[in-house]
Amino acid sequence: LPDGADQAGIMARLAKIDGIMLVVDSPDACERFELPADRIGDIVLISTENKTIGTSEHMHDLAALNEPLRSHGGLTEQKVPFIVNRVLPDLPNEPTLRNFDAFYYATMAAALAG
Repeated sequence: LPDGADQAGIMARLAKIDGIMLVVDSPDACERFELPADRIGDIVLISTENKTIGTSEHMHDLAALNEPLRSHGGLTEQKVPFIVNRVLPDLPNEPTLRNFDAFYYATMAAALAG
């Protein structure tokens, strides 16, 4: 944000928009979601289920796309089934596991099988 911007006021206005689930500042977002601070803006928005955040409707003409629009997943997309076909050491129970842990445990299972 530019110097002197009313961050709290902007965040309050954004939080009132339909389809916005969460509005947080950078330090809060980094702590909550384990994000690198050098890659996060001043304000982080999380949308509700089946919503994608963009600049304006006319800049996002979905009819012009040959493939479906890909957006980053929101909080509603973090819970995914986690099924393994062998015993893995030190496999934590939910809610510790997150969707991005799947790669780690898949490679561990492959290493144990080899």
